[in-house]
Amino acid sequence: MTVIDISPSVMQFLLAFIVVVPLLGAVAALLPAPPGLKGKNPDQAVLRHGVTVTGAVLVAAIVLAVGFDHDHPATMQATTDISWIPALDVRIHLGIDGISLPLLLLTALLTFLCALYSYFKLPAGPSPKAFVALVLVLESGTLATFAVLDLLLFFLAFEMVLIPMYFLIARWGGDQRRAAAWKFILYTLLGSVVMLLGLLLIGLRSGTFDMVALATDNGRGLTPSVQVIAVLAIGIGLAVKTPMWPLHSWLPDAHTAAPTVGSVLLAGVLLKMGTYGFVRILLPIAPDGMHTFAPYLAAFAVVGIVYGSLACLALARRGAKGDLKRLIAYSSVGHMGFVLLGIATMTPTGVNGALFANIAHGLITGLLFFLVGAVKDRYGTADLDTLAGATGAALYGRAPRLGALLAFAAVASLGLPGLAGFWGEMLTLFGAYSPAEGLSRPAFRTFMAIGAFGTLLTAAYMLIVVRRVCMGEPTPHAQLSPRTPASRGTTDPAPQRTDAPESAGTAESAGTAEPTGARPAATPQLADIQRYEAAAWTPLAALTVLAGLWPAVLLGLTDPAVQKLLAGGKS
Repeated sequence: MTVIDISPSVMQFLLAFIVVVPLLGAVAALLPAPPGLKGKNPDQAVLRHGVTVTGAVLVAAIVLAVGFDHDHPATMQATTDISWIPALDVRIHLGIDGISLPLLLLTALLTFLCALYSYFKLPAGPSPKAFVALVLVLESGTLATFAVLDLLLFFLAFEMVLIPMYFLIARWGGDQRRAAAWKFILYTLLGSVVMLLGLLLIGLRSGTFDMVALATDNGRGLTPSVQVIAVLAIGIGLAVKTPMWPLHSWLPDAHTAAPTVGSVLLAGVLLKMGTYGFVRILLPIAPDGMHTFAPYLAAFAVVGIVYGSLACLALARRGAKGDLKRLIAYSSVGHMGFVLLGIATMTPTGVNGALFANIAHGLITGLLFFLVGAVKDRYGTADLDTLAGATGAALYGRAPRLGALLAFAAVASLGLPGLAGFWGEMLTLFGAYSPAEGLSRPAFRTFMAIGAFGTLLTAAYMLIVVRRVCMGEPTPHAQLSPRTPASRGTTDPAPQRTDAPESAGTAESAGTAEPTGARPAATPQLADIQRYEAAAWTPLAALTVLAGLWPAVLLGLTDPAVQKLLAGGKS
């Protein structure tokens, strides 16, 4: 069943358009604007260009989804297969199924919302032209990763996103941005070198780099030893990008230093590339190798769940001077641990749960980073102690809509039933209760129990954050003056970069209580949600509710494709 009957040639064009147009838009962003499009402000013109290009890609992705045959989501659709390097049998092979379509839509949506947000709230840094061009290159590489069906093209697309993200962190980030950017690029590049060796091993030993043919073969053309080596090599590269404990240490630094839109794209899109590689490449192409490493992958996953939650609890406690962005970054380590646990079960239930958790994490954590960025813009810091002071930041009293939305995102992140975060974690735990044949049930049930304990820890730190940031008496802080965020085109332009720390004052000075009997100072007014913020955040909140109340929309796409993938290409 298709909502609208669209011809195969138009579907092919739409998928190629989605992948190529952001790259062309990046080139156009660097060129001088035509005289009629310059407007009053050249910077505003290039930012408008970014919104236009990402908006066009989002519309094309929605039309592609509308024309997708939902009765056959396990079949590759909108396929293009053109010979590129005949000597190596490398082909420009594009296509989507029920696994890749949701990720394609998520990427197009988040990039458009980031472009829209940046039009009004551009992070301080160098030329807006370079910023827009880098975001568009990042979008093109990410969309290509989810659309290509050739191992070497997958690697090229996988690597294409690294340089744009490096510069977004290094040039538009906050404190310690250069060190964080170097750590990000070194970790991911070293992992990618090992991954390339594994991809070449599969391609050369099987005689093809075509992912569809390899998945259909289901590892029968590869010896068990080759599969084990390939899974180890490719898995390391994918685990760095996911990120899996203990290869995660680049992530908190990168998130803390990145600008708001950089954190949204990093958490909402880039982390999904690693888990997508596990599902698309390793599960169907090297099943014997995955079977060997599945218990170890599950063990690392549950350690990551507990470790990420304990790190968040440590950052959330009073006096720890924890950064809110860093806390959300560590929460991502835990949430992606659930995704890896679902993949390690090698069952349809677990893998479907992993794919659902992928999308839910992109929506919820993307929203959380938007909100934390807004709090940092208003207060000048994301330090939790400085924000909370003696009584709490009192967002409910100062900016009720902002406080309510932050609380909503927090309870969605902890897996409240009825919201998107619940279904992925639940299905993952169900998959661990009954793993694939040949995997140790006692071991995986132990992993399930540890993962379930991790959900309790997640609830604990999220509720602490809500209490400290949203609740409290709306009294003024001694050294912390809330400020209204500037909107591009309505008030002053975004501030210029300084290398001074962003936090104003210290936790101790902010928490100093007013002397007894002193006249209370007037509570500083804090800007509530602005119109451009509502436009950027409302779709994420609405989709979080929709996915939580109607999970069949997503599971109906992924389940047939996962069943076919695990069966070796047989429906």
